[in-house]
Amino acid sequence: MARVLASQGADLRLLVRASSDLRNLEGVAGERVTGDLLQPESYSSALGGCEALFHVAADYRLWIPDPDGMYQANVEGTRSLLRVAREQGVRRVVHTSSVATMGFRADGEVVDENTPVSLESMIGHYKRSKFLSEQVAFEAAKDGQDVVVVNPTTPVGGRDIKPTPSGRILVDFLKKKFPAYVDTGLNLVDATECARGHVAAFEKGRSGERYILGGENLSLKQILDQLGVLTGLPSPTIRLPYFFALAAGVVDELVTGRLLGREPRATIDAVRMGKKKMWVSSAKAERELEWKIVPVKNALERAVQWFQANGYA
Repeated sequence: MARVLASQGADLRLLVRASSDLRNLEGVAGERVTGDLLQPESYSSALGGCEALFHVAADYRLWIPDPDGMYQANVEGTRSLLRVAREQGVRRVVHTSSVATMGFRADGEVVDENTPVSLESMIGHYKRSKFLSEQVAFEAAKDGQDVVVVNPTTPVGGRDIKPTPSGRILVDFLKKKFPAYVDTGLNLVDATECARGHVAAFEKGRSGERYILGGENLSLKQILDQLGVLTGLPSPTIRLPYFFALAAGVVDELVTGRLLGREPRATIDAVRMGKKKMWVSSAKAERELEWKIVPVKNALERAVQWFQANGYA
């Protein structure tokens, strides 16, 4: 996000934590402000004079030993940030939500922003926290604050330093840790294009509306096959039944997560999410933001090259 804005000549003020890994900001011109979403006093004055606020921060994990911190960061952090933005006179806020808040269906039907959804349908703490933070943004817009919500799908590209749960799919494939696959599906979007979509939302979006920023709807098998073509590594041919995938998630979460205190590779919530194909339409963003859907092949290739060049595989 910061790189795209900088390339367009924006004067940036960037909020970072004291513990943040700043490698992704190398070469990006902009003022660094050290603070924390949960400590509004640490960034309040920094919002003074800002025309736009891009809220892209979130606790993005599919497993966490104590979920309270995730709700504090994703929900209460958003509430505080929007309040301070109002107080400091920020003209418009672009809030990064997630495609996870959509109302996915068990039959694999493509969904959009208007598909019925509720908090009860959110699987896991990450999805629930993002759904609640999105509601905070809508409430602020209803009260008159200029807030636009964007819902990226599964961003793919370089510089995924953690890596995120999405990037871990690629890393596991590169490490040959994908002996089998499950019948699920994702929508993959080029991460750079996704950042440009945020700018388009600032420029063209309607306050109080949300916009899916998506790319290609692909089954997990199609994604792995593409990775196989790009890398020369074999794509798995064994399809794992849901019951066995769920059992593996239970064991991994119990042993790796509870007993060893490390983040498991397969979680119960991740397997449960996989029962529904996360396929979406970006037609609304195409109409209102001039969003363009681009093939994800180049983004996958950039991601693979970056992970390999930086020692992840």
